[in-house]
Amino acid sequence: MRFSFFVVHLHIRMRYADVILPVPLDGLFTYAVPDGMSVRAGNRVLVPFGKNKTYLAVIVRLHDTEPQGYTVKPIAQVMDVEPVVTSQQLALWQWVSDYYMSPIGEVYKAALPAGLKAEDGYHPKTETYIRLTEPYRNEAALHIALNVLGRAKKQLEAFVAYLELSGWDRVEDRPHGSVAEVTREELMNVSGASADTLKMLEKRKMLETYEVEVGRLNHGGTYKPELIKPLSAPQQEAYNQVMMSMMRKQVTLLHGVTGSGKTEIYIHLIQRALERKEQVLYLLPEIALTVQMMQRLQRVFGDKLGIYHSKYSDAERVEIWQKQLSGHPYEVILGARSAVFLPFQRLGLVIVDEEHETSYKQQDPAPRYHARSTAIMLAQLSKSSDSRIPRVLLGTATPSLESYHNARIGKYGLVELKERYQGIELPEIQLVDMADLTRRKMAAGPFSPLLLTRVREALERGEQAILFQNRRGFAPMIECRQCGWVPHCQHCDVSLTLHRQMNQLTCHYCGYTYRVPTECPCCGSTDLRTKGYGTEKIEEQVRDVFPEARIARMDLDTTRTRNAYERIISDFSAGRTNILIGTQMVSKGLDFDKVSVVGIINADSMLNYPDFRAYEHAYMMMAQVSGRAGRKNRRGLVILQTRQKDVPVIRQVVHNDYQGLYRDLIAERQAFRYPPYYHLTYVFLKHRHDEVVNTAGIELGSRLRQWFGSRVLGPDKPSVAKVKSQNIRKLVLKLETGIDMKRVREYLLMARAQMMADKRYASLQIYYDVDPL
Repeated sequence: MRFSFFVVHLHIRMRYADVILPVPLDGLFTYAVPDGMSVRAGNRVLVPFGKNKTYLAVIVRLHDTEPQGYTVKPIAQVMDVEPVVTSQQLALWQWVSDYYMSPIGEVYKAALPAGLKAEDGYHPKTETYIRLTEPYRNEAALHIALNVLGRAKKQLEAFVAYLELSGWDRVEDRPHGSVAEVTREELMNVSGASADTLKMLEKRKMLETYEVEVGRLNHGGTYKPELIKPLSAPQQEAYNQVMMSMMRKQVTLLHGVTGSGKTEIYIHLIQRALERKEQVLYLLPEIALTVQMMQRLQRVFGDKLGIYHSKYSDAERVEIWQKQLSGHPYEVILGARSAVFLPFQRLGLVIVDEEHETSYKQQDPAPRYHARSTAIMLAQLSKSSDSRIPRVLLGTATPSLESYHNARIGKYGLVELKERYQGIELPEIQLVDMADLTRRKMAAGPFSPLLLTRVREALERGEQAILFQNRRGFAPMIECRQCGWVPHCQHCDVSLTLHRQMNQLTCHYCGYTYRVPTECPCCGSTDLRTKGYGTEKIEEQVRDVFPEARIARMDLDTTRTRNAYERIISDFSAGRTNILIGTQMVSKGLDFDKVSVVGIINADSMLNYPDFRAYEHAYMMMAQVSGRAGRKNRRGLVILQTRQKDVPVIRQVVHNDYQGLYRDLIAERQAFRYPPYYHLTYVFLKHRHDEVVNTAGIELGSRLRQWFGSRVLGPDKPSVAKVKSQNIRKLVLKLETGIDMKRVREYLLMARAQMMADKRYASLQIYYDVDPL
């Protein structure tokens, strides 16, 4: 019998992984998955890149299609057993990358905490504990140890203190002979022992230390939740309308006046979501706001609440991220804009409080995303197993024109709450004509007599005042009285701000500092004087006028740490300070019971700004800071100082006339092709040499006009045309709603690629700012 043998050639198909690298390059990168390596989408992997670099990448998808034209490198190492990025998050990253025309590697860098972006970047927090060594864990050995230590008094005291703290001195009385764990710090505090004393006990092999991993997420212990307060009749009506709106619309705008109690409505909505076993994301525009809101929400939701923002340490943010992936995630996340990138398992409600705030828009570095728009997309991508899309609630007293327009045309639901809680009246706003006072020589520096009188009366009644000046530092500039010389930054096209407390001139664009000159470098004059007022100068003059007052200042210079925010707000809330001076930080939703007077020191600085949104933003800031006055049982007073009392927006602030503002501005926007009727995209070009960026701007403008025609404006120099030694040109693209934005993005990316392929522009930067603010 003959046997036929067939040689079977088995072709084992190679697996490949498309990954995101933390580099500013478009697209995904493909690597081979070695045999036996177990990986999943969302895992972090260590991969080689270039000749000698290694990056931590995130896997987007796995496939068996071999790339053509180059040798595929293998993945070097898998960093996770379970994915650290969910499929919903990866989809959101891709949307942010596509919509805001930013490389997905930039989105990855913005979304992940730093500790998850490096193979050795995160280390669990540990605490050192101390215990008896094995030979001494019996009564006879303990007696021997005590005898041995008889002549070493400090060691004996520390050893006895340990026995008492741990319970070894009465171990027979404890259930199952158990002993308590003792930290080294606790033992040192109780016994007064030094570290050297404990080391000697370790050297004698009587005690030993060991490390225990502890969390960083304890915000003050266990909370006993309070009962949720019942809503007032107007609040209940608004709540019911929100619930009805959410049945029909994915996004609802809650337009409630300052002090109307929108937060209580949010709390009831959160409670309803938790009863449905859903998670809630509550976004705030400023870290300062999270301090007060955290306290309010913790009183109701206790340890169900997690906090996430950039003032937390990176290790804390990593632990929150990991908890959100665990089987016991926080049910409510309160955070600033970066919280939209956290993982959620059963998201049901997103609240965007103070939705009008420009702080929701990321500026630099990329991606230049808007957290409000990103939160709406997050909800759309977080569809539950029963196909229910989470609902989004936008809340504010001063809606952005775009959001209000969307509500007016029916794209969003609209609910209005027009009266303050408990029927308290909106603050009275008194207008002060500073031009007239200056002419009559009645102004005391930046203060009108009326403002000083009302602040003094408030202090005498035991009440508080807020003074709003939207410019930090001591003075915006110094000037030579002889020749007019003004010091400018060497790296930026701006004058330098004087910070007297630090005795230096600072550039608020690049951060570079200079010593304060004693004489003019142009003419030699020593007559150098400050011009204008910053919050630091306002604080100095208020201290001169009210020496008995307890004054705090809240601006970027005084709030660089999380503890600084908390201390300033806590002190003012508790009455330990009674005058708060600040920039726009003090306008953003803070709630202080005893504030009866608010002073807007210079409204004109907000009006005279070369931007089509200047009046909208000015109204919002003035209306919001005015709303801090008169929250409990008393109508507040606002003193609004201006030299332009006849400008329409000033009247609209005085009369709380948002509808009038909307009518005026929406007509202008339509006539001049601005949002919400047109989409805006700014195109920025940067280069060290002005002639290069000028030539590039003209050439790029010509390319774009071939596709978009008259929709392209520029190039022009922006108001600040040089930052960090980079000269800048700007083009504006105005696109009507309904245009194919996918095709638009393809053309814009193609234009950038064509420009960057030109050797003349090797070091040129071109980037896009979509929906700029």
